[in-house]
Amino acid sequence: MDFSYDAKTEELRERLLAFMDEHVYPAEPVFHQQLEERENPWASVPIVEELKAEARKRGLWNFFLPGEHGPGLTNLQYAPLAEITGRSPSLAPTALNCAAPDTGNMEVLAMFGTPEQQKQWLRPLLDGEIRSAFAMTEPDVASSDARNIATRIERDGDSYLINGRKWYISGAMNPDCKIFIVMGKTDPDGEPHRQQSMILVPRDTPGLHVKRGMRVFGYTDGDHGGHAEVIFDDVRVPAENLLDSEGSGFAIAQARLGPGRIHHCMRLIGMAERAIELMCRRTMSRSTFGKPIAQQGVVQDWIAESRVRVEQLRLLVLKTAWLMDTVGNQGAHTEIQAIKISTPASVEWILDKAIQAHGAGGVSQDFPLAELWTGARMLRLADGPDEVHKRSLAHRELKKYRQEGGSR
Repeated sequence: MDFSYDAKTEELRERLLAFMDEHVYPAEPVFHQQLEERENPWASVPIVEELKAEARKRGLWNFFLPGEHGPGLTNLQYAPLAEITGRSPSLAPTALNCAAPDTGNMEVLAMFGTPEQQKQWLRPLLDGEIRSAFAMTEPDVASSDARNIATRIERDGDSYLINGRKWYISGAMNPDCKIFIVMGKTDPDGEPHRQQSMILVPRDTPGLHVKRGMRVFGYTDGDHGGHAEVIFDDVRVPAENLLDSEGSGFAIAQARLGPGRIHHCMRLIGMAERAIELMCRRTMSRSTFGKPIAQQGVVQDWIAESRVRVEQLRLLVLKTAWLMDTVGNQGAHTEIQAIKISTPASVEWILDKAIQAHGAGGVSQDFPLAELWTGARMLRLADGPDEVHKRSLAHRELKKYRQEGGSR
């Protein structure tokens, strides 16, 4: 693979970097002030809508979506752009309409939605007019094995009835969230990977109850639309709301989560770069025991190790993006799992050292580090916990040797 950026990527990088310097970074203190002042703790704030309008005017919009619905970027082209947005993860991805869970939901609708479903839900999502939620995780089962999902989706004439309980449903607390993609079982007795289906449920459907907002390490995460516990109590939707076909839910989930995992990792690298920058500036500006903190050996070790880890991660993420572009998501399965295992854990380590270097300031609201750390730590669970990815990766590695008939 070629490690240089092509002309299109370089041009978009320059425009995005200018947008970050001119609009996003100056908006961060305004954003946090407006969060404190808003009446609804889950609603969007004016500065976000201003940034979205400016980004769209500059053509910095829907970078994540390939094909006819997006700007036609490859994963390799999108990677450095997503990294830049990761430097301000509460603002930049949303400003560019490239924020989860909407990105994954738009991909699902683009790949599996009917023309009518795309017109009703994909178009307003592409235009940034509404938000969405993806309802998969459940509190009563180990959802890291998606086959455990217990929510029922049962055919009843020309409609489906949905009953179940979900939690940590990202984006669901935002009042602009108008549509849920819900995963449940249509055939509990079927083949394990064909029991599940996905269906579209408008927020205002009777029986859909957003019970409460869930906190993440004490944060409401309201700037991302929050996370909710949601009850589905005899929720009835038309049969045409089903995505693709009965039994395709597990396959849709896998198609959705592959790109989502690499997008998270791309942004995490940007988070790490900002942490390194803050750590260097902080340690050069303060002194202990007669010399700048940056001259302390332990701090220099943190900085050097952080740089090594970021460069390693970026190379692996770029390789994964290149493979997804050239041999497809399935062909890049090993690398997708490798980056999902390595990136959140390494970035969490870098953020931890940056927090330590800041002293009390590192855990305060005056720096973004504490919130960035919670985001990195959460991503060791989101889209599959580390242990599930390691299990799967080990099985794929061992399979090569099982085919040889065991030890020689």
